[in-house]
Amino acid sequence: MDRVSIVHENFLRRVAAGDFPAGKTDAGALEAGAALELFRAQGLSRALDLQSRMMQKAGQGFYTIGSSGHEGMAALGHALRVDDIAFLHYRDAAFQIARAAKAGQTGMMRDMLLSFACSVEDPISGGRHKVLGSRPLMIPPQTSTIASHLPKALGAAHSITLARRNRPEHAILAQDGIAMCSFGDASLNHSTAQGAINAAGWTAVQGIPLPLLFVCEDNGIGISTKTPTGWVKATMSARPGIRYFEADGLDMFAAVKAAEEAAEWVRRHRKPAFLHLRTVRLYGHAGPDVVTSYLSRAEVEADEAHDPLLYSARGLVALGAADAEQVLEIYQQTLADVAQAAKEMAETPRLKSATEVMASLIPPKRQIAPSNGPGAERRAEVFGSDMAQIDQPQPMSRLINWALHDLMLEHPETLLMGEDVGRKGGNYGVTQKLHARFGPARVIDTLLDEQSILGLAIGLAHNGFIPMPEIQFLAYLHNAEDQLRGEAATLPFFSNGQWSNPMVLRISALGYQKGFGGHFHNDNSLAVLRDIPGLIIACPSTGDEAACMLRECHRLAREEQRVVIFVEPIALYPMRDLLEPGDGGWMRDYPAPDLRIELDSVGVHGDGADLAIVTYGNGHYLSRQAQHDLAAQGVDARVIDLRWLAPLPEAALLEAVGDRPVLIVDECRRTGGQAEALMAMMAEADVTKFARLTAEDSFVATGPAYGATLPSREGIVAAARSLLA
Repeated sequence: MDRVSIVHENFLRRVAAGDFPAGKTDAGALEAGAALELFRAQGLSRALDLQSRMMQKAGQGFYTIGSSGHEGMAALGHALRVDDIAFLHYRDAAFQIARAAKAGQTGMMRDMLLSFACSVEDPISGGRHKVLGSRPLMIPPQTSTIASHLPKALGAAHSITLARRNRPEHAILAQDGIAMCSFGDASLNHSTAQGAINAAGWTAVQGIPLPLLFVCEDNGIGISTKTPTGWVKATMSARPGIRYFEADGLDMFAAVKAAEEAAEWVRRHRKPAFLHLRTVRLYGHAGPDVVTSYLSRAEVEADEAHDPLLYSARGLVALGAADAEQVLEIYQQTLADVAQAAKEMAETPRLKSATEVMASLIPPKRQIAPSNGPGAERRAEVFGSDMAQIDQPQPMSRLINWALHDLMLEHPETLLMGEDVGRKGGNYGVTQKLHARFGPARVIDTLLDEQSILGLAIGLAHNGFIPMPEIQFLAYLHNAEDQLRGEAATLPFFSNGQWSNPMVLRISALGYQKGFGGHFHNDNSLAVLRDIPGLIIACPSTGDEAACMLRECHRLAREEQRVVIFVEPIALYPMRDLLEPGDGGWMRDYPAPDLRIELDSVGVHGDGADLAIVTYGNGHYLSRQAQHDLAAQGVDARVIDLRWLAPLPEAALLEAVGDRPVLIVDECRRTGGQAEALMAMMAEADVTKFARLTAEDSFVATGPAYGATLPSREGIVAAARSLLA
């Protein structure tokens, strides 16, 4: 017999014989009716696991990672309020079923089966993936979460506190609510989990309210790698700022008591807590997993002997809520009901076309209240001494700073966060004075952890805020990039557009810093961002356009719920001159607060018919210099600034190019750079003549060779002459 059948038969035999696990049930934790309701939730979770495997064998189902052994999570579904946002471990079907019952929601059996079948009628993902999740039940969907949901749970918890004083128009979380996230003991070891837990403790120690409940479901193994005995308690029971609770998650009565105590402590104290639940994993990791290939039969049978449904049956009998015969009747009837319901799933429609699959990549626009902006007196008060300079040409860093001022004045739900963005004003002064003028609740100095910075932003966005996180340097995004790829950008896709986490991520980026930092502070690769579906990437090159584009990015986040990356070229922050020292040719006036540059547009500079130079960022600056040099040599060039790197503004770009030969100047690397896509576009559009000048496939050096691998003014002139030869 396979392990699934063995566990099933063991339950039938042992309940009939009254052969329950040793120990006593704390029957006072639940009334009889509530205990029976939780057992029904646990039984349905188990029955769905069994049915998922049968559906897979019949070619009707596509997911077999089950919740068997983790049915104790029904206790959390019972203990928490329905409006407490919950970020769930993928083994938490019992939680969702119990919460649905608490909310009076019916149809959970069918909903789960639809998700197994990848049916378009699946109410959470629309057939895109088997995920736990529900908008009415306040459960954002997760995919194969290996701790990547912990940082955003922290952000959601912090948003509850911030919304008490500054409630956004689209806030959804109760002011006295808490956030919960659950995960396995193996996931606890992931750097993302450790970072989030550390950030929670770091926050709490400073006296900042953070109503967050971590729940670790400790089954002692991660796929085939065992967790050392006592490891979870040893590492978590004395963490600064975090209260530790533990319970036997096999016993739903004990689990309910501990869950209620932990949840109440978090709700009352507004501080984080860690609930450690003992569980077991039955059947192995997933359907194809043969657990006896890496565990001894004795170890497998020992876990099976601790089937949590046997503990629940023991408690029901002890409480007098049901006798053994009634327990078995509930169990068997649930199996039959699920089997009957599963027959209908074979006939439900599935996604078929690329259009259907991609329909939820872009979240729906949302209704927003009109904003009249601050009055002139209030604006003058906040800008303070800056008003005396606001009509004078300024470098990019100052104009971005003023744009942030105006956005925060007009939209109170807008928050900035990142390392050094507050009191210091950012590494390059781009956020200076904002902390003093808007306060620490809106300009948040974070710890040095990019995963926590992005997770904070994602969680805040769940509760209606418009976060504008900052990553100091592009190179430091890479250890947190999964927060974009695996969380922020995928949420609309996997929730069929029901959930989103809009934001504008500002990154100090790209190369050309003279003699500073090498490749860590001169990272010239955007490849990891360009291929994330649904992501918008903006890259300004002049200060006035930076201000206008930043406003459009904010609008895209606020109104269209988009995740936007705003790439700020570090080398252009202080740039003043264009052709000669002191000419002031790269400084700009601050544009009126209502001016924006829309997505899908390009910047066109010059009417030259001989050549079109297509570029962006620092490449735009260098190309304008080369444009001047080429004119002196009799070549009349047009420079086209892309502005938007994803999605590429194809129609506007091709219109601006016309019938000119095209030189693409890309400061990113030859491999994986924007030029690859642009060259393909030119070929597909039958542009007659085109070439590219890119950075070499190399990291950037520190010192005098900082620009040796990058396009230069002289190199652009030479490439243009070669193309026209």
